[in-house]
Amino acid sequence: MNGTSTRLARVNPAVKLTAHLVVMLFLMMIADPVTSALLWVLSIVIGVLLGGWNIQYIIKRIVPYFAFFLLVFWMLAAFGKGEHIVWEFAWFRITEEGIYNGLTIAFRMLGFVTYGLLFTSTTDTTQLVMSMIHQYRLSPKWGYGLLAGLRFIPLFQSELAQMKAAHKIRGFHAQGKLKSFARYTLPLFTQGIRKAERVAVAMEARGFDGAKPRTYYHVPTIRGMDWMYCILLFTAVLGLTALSFSFGWLHWAWTGNSA
Repeated sequence: MNGTSTRLARVNPAVKLTAHLVVMLFLMMIADPVTSALLWVLSIVIGVLLGGWNIQYIIKRIVPYFAFFLLVFWMLAAFGKGEHIVWEFAWFRITEEGIYNGLTIAFRMLGFVTYGLLFTSTTDTTQLVMSMIHQYRLSPKWGYGLLAGLRFIPLFQSELAQMKAAHKIRGFHAQGKLKSFARYTLPLFTQGIRKAERVAVAMEARGFDGAKPRTYYHVPTIRGMDWMYCILLFTAVLGLTALSFSFGWLHWAWTGNSA
């Protein structure tokens, strides 16, 4: 799946990043599991309709986080504070308040992960840095340095694979993860310092020190579709929130009248 060729990929990265951060901030302010769950489902729907996600991608990228979902939920449900006990065994004390808080925090965590993945899977790195330079007014010195650093991540992965293959051919068998970590960390760290030094010298030689104004082959702008995405996203978030609270109020009114 190539997420950088989808409709969501055509949205300005700076605008998209701001919109997703606002939604994440809104998730932090909500203390309701139903609303948190609806906002998480909204991110999945956006990924399928606009981000080019399919079932295989969701299973591969998102389903593994359900282990953390269950862990967070169990910790808050079984060890949280509360007065209305649902089930109690040994040192486990599950309460209604614990279940409520556990579901809220767990769905909030899933929402953070999915909205972050929705951004990273549909954003080109170069477009992101260019939009940060022009829309966020990031200094080109830091922007291009960030771009160079991001480009190093795949290189480090390939170098780590080459080191493991070379050690395996030479008969070096690491005993334990700690020794393996120590064996590979120092060479990668040394190689990273050398590459950073070469990149810094090359950037300074090409005038990336911020002393002179620069020209750009491509200047990202905020277009109508960017505003449309923000409007639709915020409208959906507020609509689902209102829907969740309305159902909660109806449930409270029904149970209150029944009592």
